[in-house]
Amino acid sequence: RRAGLPWRADRHRELLDELLGERYPGGLEPQRLAELADEVSRAFGTRVRPDLPAEVIRAFARVGISLGSTRAWELRRIDHPAVEPLLRYKKLYRLHTAHGWSWLQSWVRDGRFRPEYLPGGTVSGRWTTHGGGALQIPKVVRRAVVADPGWRLVVADADQMEPRVLAAISRDPGLMEVAGSGRDLYTTLSETRVVGNRDQAKLALLGAVYGQTSGDGLKHLAALRRRFPAAVAYVDEAARAGEEGRLVRTWLGRTCPPAGGPAEEPADEAGLPRDLAEPSYGSTAGARARGRFTRNFVVQGSAADWALLMLAALRRSLAGAGLRAEIVFFQHDEVIVHCPEEEADTVREAIAEAGETAGRIAFGPTPVRFPFTMAAVECYADAK
Repeated sequence: RRAGLPWRADRHRELLDELLGERYPGGLEPQRLAELADEVSRAFGTRVRPDLPAEVIRAFARVGISLGSTRAWELRRIDHPAVEPLLRYKKLYRLHTAHGWSWLQSWVRDGRFRPEYLPGGTVSGRWTTHGGGALQIPKVVRRAVVADPGWRLVVADADQMEPRVLAAISRDPGLMEVAGSGRDLYTTLSETRVVGNRDQAKLALLGAVYGQTSGDGLKHLAALRRRFPAAVAYVDEAARAGEEGRLVRTWLGRTCPPAGGPAEEPADEAGLPRDLAEPSYGSTAGARARGRFTRNFVVQGSAADWALLMLAALRRSLAGAGLRAEIVFFQHDEVIVHCPEEEADTVREAIAEAGETAGRIAFGPTPVRFPFTMAAVECYADAK
């Protein structure tokens, strides 16, 4: 927050004008949203406000289509002329409300965005923000995140962080070997022929972490159990403890809330269900929900411990080397360092070293590696 993420307000306004069109006075929707709202209404033959989910659901019901929600994945399953403009409206509406002109005026000052981070804001220890939405910067908005002249943004994404953490905390010999190769974990896993291609390997392994109970990930779970029995048993035991109302802990001892306490949504890297809000614990469904939560907690919480140590190691390294580089952004598996162009290679090395240092401090001596995908770019949107 002190350094702030470099932010070009002029570029942000340009992309808003490009995507949303003319602004109307009096708090009315901008031009493009108004046009899409008209398209949705014409498709239904009556006035429908696409920003009101209940109204949209009723409109579909009138034409014989039953919807449980207006989420994009559910809308894409139906055939109706309102779907396409409605999906475009929803995407632009999120941009308008979350990162529109009002957001820009409130959060960007003197070429910097300074979010209000809440370290350890979730029960697992992952960070949150108090306003500003720093942890969910849409790809299109990243076009406004531009380094100062002569400087670069070194964007570092931890590769398959949570599966690597599972390898370290479960001490599964096979998974540690895969996670210690220094290569893409999912590709290495698929090449062992335990599961199919890389995408299937990713779904299977993350499905084991998040407790997926259906779909393609479940198909390969039996193969994972045979190849990596200790890893799967580790998360299975955490789930069993949760279902029975017992407490679980991260590798460094962070304790989950008791039954009936606050839960946390898992990451959706594999497109897995996010909603783990606990029903009444006395129900069977509630016990299963808590089991999914504790299954994820032991991995995600341990990953949060690793990430905090990585940040500390990186900060110490940058300061010790006397660099002008500054940490300007962080979310649970990504960090951005703003630095003079000539310092970019040194910063890359510092980030890589910080990841390995954090692994040793957090989990002790293991063969597991914690590599990053890194890019030194002028604009955040150019980082892959």
